[in-house]
Amino acid sequence: MDNQVADNDSPHGLMATPERAKELTALAVDLASLTLSPDQLCDLELLLNGAFAPLAGYHARADYESVLELQRLGSGRPWPLPICLDVDASVRARLEPGALLALRDQEGFMLAVLNVEDIWRPDPRREARLVYGTDDPGAHPGVDKFLAATGEFYLGGRVEGLHAPFHFDYRELRLAPGAARGLFARKGWSKALGFTCSRAPQCADERMLLDAAGRAGAKILLFSPVSQSLLGNPEHFTRVRCCKRFIERFPGDLAALVLAPLRVRAAGPRQALLEAIVHANYGCTHTLIDERRLDPFGESGQIPFYAPGETLAAMAGPAREIGIAPVSPEQEAYPEETFLGAAALKRRLDFDEPVPARCLLPEIEAELRRAYPPRSGQGFTVFITGLSGAGKSTLAKLLYVKFMELGDRPVSLLDGDIVRKNLSSELTFSQEHRFLNIKRIGFVAGEITKNRGIAICAPIAPYRDARRAAREQVEAYGGFIEVYLSTPLAVCERRDRKGIYAKARAGKMTGVTGIDAPYEPPQAAEIVLDTTACDVIETARRVIDYLAENRYLA
Repeated sequence: MDNQVADNDSPHGLMATPERAKELTALAVDLASLTLSPDQLCDLELLLNGAFAPLAGYHARADYESVLELQRLGSGRPWPLPICLDVDASVRARLEPGALLALRDQEGFMLAVLNVEDIWRPDPRREARLVYGTDDPGAHPGVDKFLAATGEFYLGGRVEGLHAPFHFDYRELRLAPGAARGLFARKGWSKALGFTCSRAPQCADERMLLDAAGRAGAKILLFSPVSQSLLGNPEHFTRVRCCKRFIERFPGDLAALVLAPLRVRAAGPRQALLEAIVHANYGCTHTLIDERRLDPFGESGQIPFYAPGETLAAMAGPAREIGIAPVSPEQEAYPEETFLGAAALKRRLDFDEPVPARCLLPEIEAELRRAYPPRSGQGFTVFITGLSGAGKSTLAKLLYVKFMELGDRPVSLLDGDIVRKNLSSELTFSQEHRFLNIKRIGFVAGEITKNRGIAICAPIAPYRDARRAAREQVEAYGGFIEVYLSTPLAVCERRDRKGIYAKARAGKMTGVTGIDAPYEPPQAAEIVLDTTACDVIETARRVIDYLAENRYLA
């Protein structure tokens, strides 16, 4: 599926003609529909605006296999990463090759139609091994996210666009490739160096870019990757403000900023090649290969996952074929001691510690401190999990009282039974509905945390993936403290205040966690407590001590 885009200079290279758009809109009443995830919306926008040229849609299986094994399309052109549309079994059941599928945004607006050419069930672990170099989720965070989020089936086929995704933020910065090339022409840029920066820029980035652009004789186009999930996402706005401050420091018209919905997979050489293709489609003549940024551990101070020099060496041949020159940073321009990894920087912000002036520009530090106050001024969520009878509700109520007595932040109690009654009354106790229940709790807790309140959640939450999803929903805004009450089943059965274990043992109730439904214990909870010989006062004290030691409480 590497057909040439009809008009790569247009910001809508795959857009249907007005007549065809009218026809597709009329057909949409009877078409199967898919609401795209934020990541899927990113891929669709890059297809529609020509940033993923020469693709005219999602890879069919032959191209998918060629990309995995050879990093090339069936036509022979370099392409490093599969661009397929993943769906679950319920969507796949409504489709056959030759069908049309309406692609909709999160609000249900139809953006495009997929002409389904191919449907298959991929092997996600094989794909992970070939793309990332491992299928171990513990060895690579990109693999962890990929395996957790990818649907059971892939769809391939040509896309017909009706509308580009809607954006209300920073519209002047959301340039499509054709508009960026027009900007270059107006500015008289004959050479441009593309660089993708997915975090707040630091002093080291300024030195690195000035040095690399000087050696290439090029201007600078800074790409800030943006998610399609912006509502309630303050990190996006903070990063863009930081990037704007950063660009203002460059003299004259040496640098420009563009927002692009480019997913950062930290896939080393393959990520670098995909970014180079996007940079080239935007009109860049050079691409900056910063191996530390492209590695999942490169900016953390840990041992890099990819070997030093591996990414740059892999880029040499394909870069020539796509017409862009890779530039690597000079170590002298990017010394190790001038850079703070994300974890180190977050810790300094959380604990209100100074940031070395050699690392962070003062105007960017001011933006970050405004957006991320110390922990004692942030919201946080205490997420209590464990079997029924472990003491979750009692602990949650006592913590609620203690936090209310402090009186420095609003406090909300999301007990499992309360949530079931008021937020999830229609749900059963099937695995699917348990996931949905925890997703709702995570959403509400995230909103409370975002508004700098305290959320106390006390569901059973038996599944690790559901708890992880709740953590991700909250940690975008503040702290997530998982408290695992590891009280054994035998002790919980002896307590059995609600009588559910007795009913389960008598065969009068099914789906009881610990009896005929599984409980997956947390593997890295912040606090683990067995309430067998620990009363609720002592349990609450330990939680409060943890929060105080980690500066969540003043």
